[in-house]
Amino acid sequence: MLEDTSFAIQPEQDDKTQETHRIDIGNMHTFSHTEHVFSFHCDTGIVKIRFYREDIVRIAFNPFGETSLSTSVAVVKEPEKVDASVHETEEEVTLTSAKLTVVLQKRPFRVRIYDNHGRLLVAEGKKGMAFTYQGEVCCFKMMDEADHFYGFGEKTGFLDKRGETMTMWNTDVYAPHNPETDPLYQSHPYFMTVRNGSAHGIFFDNTYKTTFDFQTATDEYCFSAEGGAIDYYVFAGPTPKDVLEQYTDLTGRMPLPPKWALGYHQSRYSYETEQEVREIAQTFIEKDIPLDVIYLDIHYMNGYRVFTFDRNRFPNLKQLIADLKQKGIRVVPIVDPGVKEDPEYVIYQEGIRHDYFCKYIEGNVYFGEVWPGKSAFPDFTNKKVRKWWGEKHQFYTDLGIEGIWNDMNEPSVFNETKTMDVKVIHDNDGDPKTHRELHNVYGFMMGEATYKGMKKLLNGKRPFLLTRAGFSGIQRYAAVWTGDNRSFWEHLQMSLPMCMNLGLSGVAFCGPDVGGFAHNTNGELLTRWMQVGAFTPYFRNHCAIGFRRQEPWAFGEKYERIIKKYIRLRYQWLPHLYTLFAEAHETGAPVMRPLFFEYPDDENTYNLYDEFLVGANVLIAPIMTPSTTRRVAYFPKGNWVDYWTGEVLEGGQYHLISADLETLPIFIKQGSAIALGDVKRSTEMPDEHRTVHIYKANGGKATYVLYDDDGQTFSYEKGDYLRMYIEVEYGENSVHIVTKSEGTYQPSWKLSFAIHHATEQTKVTIDGNEQNAIFDPHQRILLIQSE
Repeated sequence: MLEDTSFAIQPEQDDKTQETHRIDIGNMHTFSHTEHVFSFHCDTGIVKIRFYREDIVRIAFNPFGETSLSTSVAVVKEPEKVDASVHETEEEVTLTSAKLTVVLQKRPFRVRIYDNHGRLLVAEGKKGMAFTYQGEVCCFKMMDEADHFYGFGEKTGFLDKRGETMTMWNTDVYAPHNPETDPLYQSHPYFMTVRNGSAHGIFFDNTYKTTFDFQTATDEYCFSAEGGAIDYYVFAGPTPKDVLEQYTDLTGRMPLPPKWALGYHQSRYSYETEQEVREIAQTFIEKDIPLDVIYLDIHYMNGYRVFTFDRNRFPNLKQLIADLKQKGIRVVPIVDPGVKEDPEYVIYQEGIRHDYFCKYIEGNVYFGEVWPGKSAFPDFTNKKVRKWWGEKHQFYTDLGIEGIWNDMNEPSVFNETKTMDVKVIHDNDGDPKTHRELHNVYGFMMGEATYKGMKKLLNGKRPFLLTRAGFSGIQRYAAVWTGDNRSFWEHLQMSLPMCMNLGLSGVAFCGPDVGGFAHNTNGELLTRWMQVGAFTPYFRNHCAIGFRRQEPWAFGEKYERIIKKYIRLRYQWLPHLYTLFAEAHETGAPVMRPLFFEYPDDENTYNLYDEFLVGANVLIAPIMTPSTTRRVAYFPKGNWVDYWTGEVLEGGQYHLISADLETLPIFIKQGSAIALGDVKRSTEMPDEHRTVHIYKANGGKATYVLYDDDGQTFSYEKGDYLRMYIEVEYGENSVHIVTKSEGTYQPSWKLSFAIHHATEQTKVTIDGNEQNAIFDPHQRILLIQSE
């Protein structure tokens, strides 16, 4: 048909001309600097370097235009004024702060970075920064045989990502999450390297689809992006804790969540009627199983329209929420970004009239199919849209709702690409960008809009937000769950390294769908998963429509009794967990930690993925295979006390431990302490007691910090909190405790101490005063009620 047009003589595609050809940055020619920014003029563009702190340095290079030092939405830190010296020779330029030395080789331009002890952090060899004329940018770094890599958000597979290639492109993945399933819902272009006991980190601040390749070569790795600039930060460490403190100083830390968000959450896709929700809540109450949250999935809405509810299914939603709240149970509804195309639907009307929806460059609104059918999508890159969307949550707060669940916000669209057309143009607050560039931050911006809107509407109360999609920095607004997993033992196993790497990526408040979302669970799997869930930061049981129900009582009394035991245990451990959340808020340290985080000198911990620490001194070694009552567990240096039996195991070695179905193996490091509270039906019920359990050592000193506040408001930001420092000195037959408190919060609970592995002759003093104690000879515990 077209043979009589120029179509007949169109050139054939020559594969050779289509091959990707990388252009190296070339040689440095000139060098200049202002007060704080160092500029290096190279063959193909300008590199700019700036110290953000003495231990954080930023390097940026844009081969396609001006090298800008503007940042993505991930970065909240303003650069500090850092004194840096400059030394130039014929071959190199050296920039030195108090904690970092950056050496720039001139010909060709290559970067080496050392810490203040001369330890090489990152280095470029034959390859350095490069690009292609198709717009790809890439940066190569040399890889040491001793390097181990962690972070990258919620990736599947083992803990250590050496030998893997990972892509950052937020994607709705319902298919099974196998070790090769990549990408998933979150994009965190950040990682930590541990080498011979020391750590450093890199954050690649690029919102395009990015790739981290630790697989192609054994002596180098590469991070690259489909567009944009090479723009990365190096964190000096030298410990994993230092790296995470530096990274979260740059990208922000989580606010303290409301205490109710740390309780047990029950969900299903979906609890479809008001009557069903009431029956679920009443069953928890009758069975005396603690519960703080019930979720409403998409069936609560009127035709899946956000900011509506189905009055047939939920005729008295406001009364339902009020009745449940009286019983200490909150309701968290799902809110998706897709707005149904319906000219009689007020949200759609407002979005069209005010030009709030994502559009093509020609001006026509982008529509995609999601749950409501044909839908428009708010352009969250526009602050007016974020404000509008946040304010719309008054619909929920007027009903008495204090928490929101954001789903489908990758954004997910029912088409072959699974998402929005990458040609869509986002307003980006007056700096238009394609969806190809801003796709990875869409869910992040929705989270910002939701959290800030809820915070304003709740008048001083802390909101709770759960999100599926996010980008680096999402911890400022939301907790993260790991998406549509399945009821397989392998998925229980995989949830541990996923959550640990999320924690190492700044997202301390995370967890999987306990029991598995899709497929059919069974009593043993649900029980073992609930045991683990009791100690993950976020604890929600969630499953999909069409599969077996998995409420705690779903598989009969045998399993219900054990599951109830561990949900109750979660509430008993809330004081310790809340203290760890306060630490995450202050320093970025995760609640759920891989062992290497505390023991980076112990190479046995580098890929230890089937155990984890809760804080620094509690080790969990769960059973994660069927019909199993024994496992081998590794214990780092020190002595470790079996939480259930009091048996002491020597660290620095492996032990075979027994754990019947009733038992989750829990171990406390000897010499440390944990604070436990009362078992209660809801976090709404006040603690009457707070007991600090001290695991006596034969000598030495230790410090424990106990944190508390009202758990509901932001008054802790103004000093209304309690932070109690408890210093313990151990003698052979004595324990001396000194307490010091800061903050103005006055708790309602009474403080007591329990000294484990004591004798009746053990002398205890608190703040210099000898204490009367009650000795339990069977458990070898001294109980002391503090005045």
